Amino acid sequence: MQASGTRFFTPCDALKEYVRYYYVLTADGPCRQLTFPIGCPQIIFHRKSPLFIPELGTRQSRFTISGQVNFPAHVENTDDLEMIVALFYPHTIGIFTDTPPSEFYNMEISWNDIGNRHLNDLAVRISDSPDASTAVGLLEQWLIAKIRKPQNLGRIGYAVRQLLHNPSVSVGNLAGDVSLSRKQFERLFREYVGMNPKEYARIARFQQTLRMMQLGSRDYVGIACAAGYADQSHFIREFRQFSGLTPRRLIEQQTPYSDLYTSPLSFP
Repeated sequence: MQASGTRFFTPCDALKEYVRYYYVLTADGPCRQLTFPIGCPQIIFHRKSPLFIPELGTRQSRFTISGQVNFPAHVENTDDLEMIVALFYPHTIGIFTDTPPSEFYNMEISWNDIGNRHLNDLAVRISDSPDASTAVGLLEQWLIAKIRKPQNLGRIGYAVRQLLHNPSVSVGNLAGDVSLSRKQFERLFREYVGMNPKEYARIARFQQTLRMMQLGSRDYVGIACAAGYADQSHFIREFRQFSGLTPRRLIEQQTPYSDLYTSPLSFP
């Protein structure tokens, strides 16, 4: 989610392999934005008014896990907004939640639903912190204390990197690369990432097309070919499924931006 009132923070060295970055999003008064599947789960803390998601008919809690999703959604705010967000790599949030990311599939989950008293305490401290930088520091301290490396984290991380490089790679090849049977690999991928590898590959391919458009390409035949779609019609169908719009319509409404393939800490 990109907005003019956004500040980005680099994770400390101990967390760099788990957290892509933190950001603080602020807005004065009402705001509304269309968001897409980005391929990375998030932990969100609201220091002011939480966001409402019409497609889910729910308002985020003061502290929320936003899991992997496969649909576009609007986010709305009716009052001042200040959110502290940790954006994780596709396969790493489960290290910190003690709950498999598959439990958060297509959902916004309140930390209250997990029943973790320590998280309630953290939310209170973040809400009471004097500024956003202090809030990010408190979140980092909590994350560092939770670090553990599950047995198959390296395997799934390698597979995720291969898939992001080439979303058309076969599931069988990915499984073979990490010395797992296809059935074992699909189970572990879903456990760590929150959705099956074929579905995740579709989101990665969609995000690749957003990146090409973000960099200025309007050659939709070329985009379809470069991203591995069967043809331009296939590309447009998939794009509409994940964004709710055709590529041309999206450009008319907002600037294309790929959260998955852009690092805001090192533009462009």
